[in-house]
Amino acid sequence: MTIQEELENLIKNEVLVEIEDYIDELFEIIASKKEDDDTKEELSQMQEMKKDFEEMLTDLVHGDIDDEECHEIIAEINEMRKEDDDDEDYEEDEYQE
Repeated sequence: MTIQEELENLIKNEVLVEIEDYIDELFEIIASKKEDDDTKEELSQMQEMKKDFEEMLTDLVHGDIDDEECHEIIAEINEMRKEDDDDEDYEEDEYQE
């Protein structure tokens, strides 16, 4: 599997799925009338992020992203996901106290 295929699979099968799930959660919060301005801003940011990743997929299909850039993007995605996991762990620790 090429690095481009690896990045494409990561985006399609993990990143976009996680973003779409989170967007659904935000819509549920808004539908339940429990949202605030932060929720709406978060929704807007997540929709923009989803759009950015979809554009990245298009660039991958057209061969516009080289190996080095793929490695950098994968590293950034992994770092972003690690930070998100760390945030969730912190929130769980706070909740248990």
